[in-house]
Amino acid sequence: MQQIKDLIGDHVNFVFVGEAGSGKSEIAVNFAIWLAELGEKPVHFFDMDMTKPLFRSRDVKEELEAAGVDFHYEVQFMDAPTVVGGVTRMLKDETSYAVFDVGGDYIGARSIGGYAPGVNREQTLVYYVLNSYRPWSGDIDHIDETLGKILGVSHIQLGQIHMINNPNNGHTTTAREFIEGCRKMETIVSPYIAVDFACVHEKIYGEVRNSQSVPVFPIHLYLTYEWLNTDLPEEDFSAAIPKDGPPVPGRG
Repeated sequence: MQQIKDLIGDHVNFVFVGEAGSGKSEIAVNFAIWLAELGEKPVHFFDMDMTKPLFRSRDVKEELEAAGVDFHYEVQFMDAPTVVGGVTRMLKDETSYAVFDVGGDYIGARSIGGYAPGVNREQTLVYYVLNSYRPWSGDIDHIDETLGKILGVSHIQLGQIHMINNPNNGHTTTAREFIEGCRKMETIVSPYIAVDFACVHEKIYGEVRNSQSVPVFPIHLYLTYEWLNTDLPEEDFSAAIPKDGPPVPGRG
């Protein structure tokens, strides 16, 4: 975790974008809680996701606030687009950390477009979340197409983009799937851009924390189906995890 702290340096704003279903909101939530645990600055979280009714960071508002994070969002009616207040002010505030969970794909990324001057400042890091088991990250052409559309509507400069690996991060994701997903994504994107760090379910963090050339960030799954929130005995999952053969895309 010190390696990740060194990576963020003096940056105070962190914008999370990516394709729908990449795990971006989960990472943003965990990242904000980690920043709060550092205790260096007040932490503000902005839920700017307007594109889906499920797995929104606003659903764990109480957990974030309990961790000491100030949560910002606007109540929506029938998924009508809304604008969250205070974004411009926080992008300029160097005394606080601000985490922005931006809607998936180029439709959701429009919500950050009006704030491009603040997003493109030196104090802001934009994280693009890659998940090698999602259909839009299958090869460099898919990644380039999705990222290009997001940059086009958000007006984020390409030089602001930093990559995060998040392969198949779910309750049943195995260490083998994580390692294979990271290897695949590294092969695809490393000729063009470096990956800053990888994310993995906290239950297998100990198995894989030293398996990568980049830091590994442990993720607690806050945004998931309610029936998966119960702590089940390990053997309840064992029958569903193949011991041989290729990883099963999307099973997590």
